Amino acid sequence: MGFQRYVALGDSFTEGVGDLDPERPNGVRGWADRVAEVLATRVDDFTYANLAIRGRKLDAIVSEQLSPALAMAPDLVTIYAGANDIMRPRVDLDRLMESYDDALARLTASGARVVVFTAFDTGGSAVYAPVRGRFALYNELLRQSVEEHGATLVDFWRMRELRDWRHWDRDRMHLNAAGHQRIAIAVLDRLDVPHTLAPLPLGQLEQLDRRARLAHDLDWVRTHAVPWVHRRLTGRSSGDLVSARRPTLTPVE
Repeated sequence: MGFQRYVALGDSFTEGVGDLDPERPNGVRGWADRVAEVLATRVDDFTYANLAIRGRKLDAIVSEQLSPALAMAPDLVTIYAGANDIMRPRVDLDRLMESYDDALARLTASGARVVVFTAFDTGGSAVYAPVRGRFALYNELLRQSVEEHGATLVDFWRMRELRDWRHWDRDRMHLNAAGHQRIAIAVLDRLDVPHTLAPLPLGQLEQLDRRARLAHDLDWVRTHAVPWVHRRLTGRSSGDLVSARRPTLTPVE
């Protein structure tokens, strides 16, 4: 039997940021849409909701998305939360993961199949390497919660193919279409759902000399890093003016 009511929770990762599609709400597609499109072919009357909003921290995801999701009585839930907390200058990981553990307990107690993701290994990035230890601890605490509550884990940390920057958007923070396709494949495989999804073709690797690489990095700092830091310093979020793009269960067209 397949799943009939799928609800996706989280932040930009689940919203689909980086996988651009101007024909869809919020202008993105994402791995969750890709998963839903496959699941819709497996059963009649399949419906899908995506409550994820970019920039949301874990407490906001729990307080804003959990109850509405449970009210839909889903039989499948995916959730990813915590990365936006970890990237802050200070974070209490033990308290953060206690909150996440409570959320997973509520979700699994509902009878839904719950899919959870570890964080990506930032060791291959000079920019994000300083918080690698935080992500590793987050993953270890998350694995414990997953085991205790009987959730299903997609191990983003061990997806080494995604260290290839051709899977990432120009902002170096979000996956592009190829990256989201890889996540969709991993989710469907963990759910043992037959599918025909295949990795998308990757473009050519850019061959830049030192001067061109420096110019490229400076452009990234000016275009993406500085606005990101400014939002953090001013208490704003990229999702302040964004709404959930699929707030209710609806058929997949």
